[in-house]
Amino acid sequence: MIKKYTTTNTLVIFGILLGAAFGSFFPELALEQKVIGVAFVYFLKMLVVPLVFASIYVAILGLGSIEHLKRMGLRTIGLYLLTTALAVVAAITAMNIFHIGEHVSTAGLEYAKATTLAPFSFEAMLLSFIPTNIFHALAEGKMMQIIIFAILFGVASLYLSPKQQEPLRNLFSSISEAMLKMAEWVILLTPIGVFSLISYVIAEQGIDVVFGLYKYLFLVIGVILFHGLITLPSVLRFFTKVNPYAYLSDIREVPIMAFSTASSAATLPVSMRVVEEVGGVDKKTASFVLPLGATVSMDGTAAYLSVAVLYIANLAGVTLSLGDQILLGITVVALSVGVAALPSASLVMMVIILNQLGLPVEYMALIVAVDRILDMCRTSLNVTSDLIVTKIVDEFEKKR
Repeated sequence: MIKKYTTTNTLVIFGILLGAAFGSFFPELALEQKVIGVAFVYFLKMLVVPLVFASIYVAILGLGSIEHLKRMGLRTIGLYLLTTALAVVAAITAMNIFHIGEHVSTAGLEYAKATTLAPFSFEAMLLSFIPTNIFHALAEGKMMQIIIFAILFGVASLYLSPKQQEPLRNLFSSISEAMLKMAEWVILLTPIGVFSLISYVIAEQGIDVVFGLYKYLFLVIGVILFHGLITLPSVLRFFTKVNPYAYLSDIREVPIMAFSTASSAATLPVSMRVVEEVGGVDKKTASFVLPLGATVSMDGTAAYLSVAVLYIANLAGVTLSLGDQILLGITVVALSVGVAALPSASLVMMVIILNQLGLPVEYMALIVAVDRILDMCRTSLNVTSDLIVTKIVDEFEKKR
């Protein structure tokens, strides 16, 4: 099994390199073959809804009690908030050290898309968690609503008699296993899908855009790498005796997949398969922690937003005080859990924060040019955080 993933990893790396070269030298062809990469992502997304629903339900039944669910749930949410907060601290610290964006032209900037967003309110955010029609939520792939219903359904089932629980357990266990088997088949297509997606992104974005914002681009990527290679391994080592770099090496296919698809949800079937078979995580833990993380864990997004907001402040010539920066950090961490349920989550979060700090929303027009590339990077960090937290929770459960 490990040999299979090692072979796939090698082919995926070749796919990335060849895709970048193909997109650079043959941009017209790269744009035309986009359908291959899109089909690959669609195959992954096809598995997500039934996999998330069935996995969370089976995991909760497997926990056996409300007390166990409460303990694991609180530990999971706490760890996700911790890693997100550390990502924000790293981003704000980096921006205070390097001060990029202070001498960049902002003439004529306008970002019309930001004005089309509905006004944000915490009331609307909280109500968006509740599925008024679970079948509509399933059809639309509204992950937070699906997770909430699956948790409530699982908790309600804990109060049923063993005789009533058994057919439900068997049904959803079989659905989960079938989805993971299909995920194995899709994983075999990864090198082709990655080649198509990378070549398309390179052809669409162009190299000139990257060079024009290279300082901003490199700083965001630097913060993401620091958090992924220093902070998260340190957190794993602090809470467990696991060798963090050996673990990251074992599950490296998942962040590579997340980088190519730029979607935590699309990566979830691969995350669950790899973390169980190669990462040594118990199925019950992975089935509960990973689907939750795919929705609420946003380390990469939080780091990106912190850098982006401070970069826009520098563009506008506004100096944010220590209090403003602390407020920024708290807002990003708080919103990262809830706003993920809304459409255009990162865009919504940025508009909220810019308005709160009195910064010009139209300056987003400058950084959106490289957003697709950075979206790939921050998604990779998001799923890496999910895998680290899953391993920590699993180690606690094994000690228990």
